[in-house]
Amino acid sequence: MEKRISGHTGLMALFGTPVGHSGSPAMYNFSFQHDGLDYAYMAFDVTEEEMPKVFESIRLLNMRGGNFTMPCKNIAAQLVDKLSPAAEIIGACNVFVNDDGVITGHITDGVGFVKNLELNGVPVKDKKVVVLGAGGAATAIQVQLALDGAKEVNIFNIKDKFFERAEGTKAKLAEKCPECVVTVDDLDDKAKLEEAVKACDILVNATIMGMKPHQDVTLVDKSLFRKDLVVADTVYSPEKTKMILEAEEAGCKAIGGVGMLQQQGADTGVQIVALRIGDDVVALFLKEVPDEIGDAGLAVGAGAGNDGALYLKDLQTVFPQCLKNDSRQIAAPKVK
Repeated sequence: MEKRISGHTGLMALFGTPVGHSGSPAMYNFSFQHDGLDYAYMAFDVTEEEMPKVFESIRLLNMRGGNFTMPCKNIAAQLVDKLSPAAEIIGACNVFVNDDGVITGHITDGVGFVKNLELNGVPVKDKKVVVLGAGGAATAIQVQLALDGAKEVNIFNIKDKFFERAEGTKAKLAEKCPECVVTVDDLDDKAKLEEAVKACDILVNATIMGMKPHQDVTLVDKSLFRKDLVVADTVYSPEKTKMILEAEEAGCKAIGGVGMLQQQGADTGVQIVALRIGDDVVALFLKEVPDEIGDAGLAVGAGAGNDGALYLKDLQTVFPQCLKNDSRQIAAPKVK
């Protein structure tokens, strides 16, 4: 019998479709029990058309926060009351916080990436950055780089629908962050790419290249790597992509994608903090409830978006400040 759930238990949830595969409920609820927090986390399969009713339910049930996954991130951004600066520019959110009926949407990919760079001794302010890719995670990173003071953000993508997105991002940043120079070029223009990489301080791969089944692919020739170049990847499986390995061989400061997942948190300016789920908790989770995991989280990749879900190691996810100093502390024993 579940002893942790009571008449006072607060509700959080993931909304999107499909969500049946998600490991979020198992991981979050295990962590709530471990930390003695009186919350429960569930997953609800809803379509974009049902999202207005979702927001009615969030308010009616006084849900404190949660996550949105595909295909509901964009419509969610239209339905919240407020957006973080990055979420406003991107037009999507994957995290929400409910403060007495006022719902704020956040996007976490960019913040996590920039924070990981900083923790590795790489501030982005006044830096020239080349970003490969224009998908969801790439866009979030580009926006956050501009918001955090990067001097230049040079976007390279193939001529597909995401190229148009990149041009839209450039236009938005020209208005919101005019001090940051943003360019958009064709990834197939090797001469242009070479010129940009030679002039930049930080090179970022925000595509799926390097991830299985593309683990033998790198988009930048290793001859362009130099010791004063920082090379970062958003791909975390494998932990070291071909690009990262070649960068290390060339003497670059190389930063893999696992740290981005560790550091996914929300904008401190809006008083959102991360509930840190350390290796010890994840190890316990894997030991205690392996059957609940399935393949959840294993397919999450750079540029594919995420549901704030399960990364199976070094997980860090977003929750509001209330979780740190909340009245919902319970006496349930911690998981041993």
